[in-house]
Amino acid sequence: MSLVKLTIKGISYSQTQNGAYALILNEVDGERKLPIVIGAFEAQSIAIALEKEIKPPRPLTHDLFKSFADRFDIIVKQVIIHKLVDGVFYSSIICERDKIEEIIDARTSDAIALALRFNAPIFTYKNILDKAGIYLNNPTEIENQNIDEGLLSSPETFGLDKKGNEPKEVYAKLSLTELHTLLETAVQNEDYEKAARIRDEISKRES
Repeated sequence: MSLVKLTIKGISYSQTQNGAYALILNEVDGERKLPIVIGAFEAQSIAIALEKEIKPPRPLTHDLFKSFADRFDIIVKQVIIHKLVDGVFYSSIICERDKIEEIIDARTSDAIALALRFNAPIFTYKNILDKAGIYLNNPTEIENQNIDEGLLSSPETFGLDKKGNEPKEVYAKLSLTELHTLLETAVQNEDYEKAARIRDEISKRES
């Protein structure tokens, strides 16, 4: 299977759902976006790594891992998002020490937070991008939001719609046609967090 290199376009957050974030990845040689729902702590860590001028007063968990790895001459060579099951992305961190390569399983959000700190490339397989990538009808540049630490560290409230219902329950009642229509609308509105959840429901049914 061929690998596709990804770049980070930014972090999108919901104006109506506190704590809901989507990490937006973009294929290097194409226009498809890969939105991945992540937690508030990981969103904060990734945002800080993207903003080179922001230095937390004490090391975050991913900064500690970087310091630990540097001390023991461990290099993160690359991150590969290698599997998508029921809307959950699985990733591997490819490390090297003393010319010996090791593969470490990791949550995708953690893997990307570390990739940024090691300046390591991020890849996924073409079949995953074919399955989960989305196109924008009118692509616009997604800039990193000016998200301050207070907002990013707010409690996670993923999974609730405006009425307090679980999206999985809401989307489970819809047909595939209705889901595809909702997905198109979410993408047009640049609501990537919602688009990611709808896409995950579609992928689960079609797999």
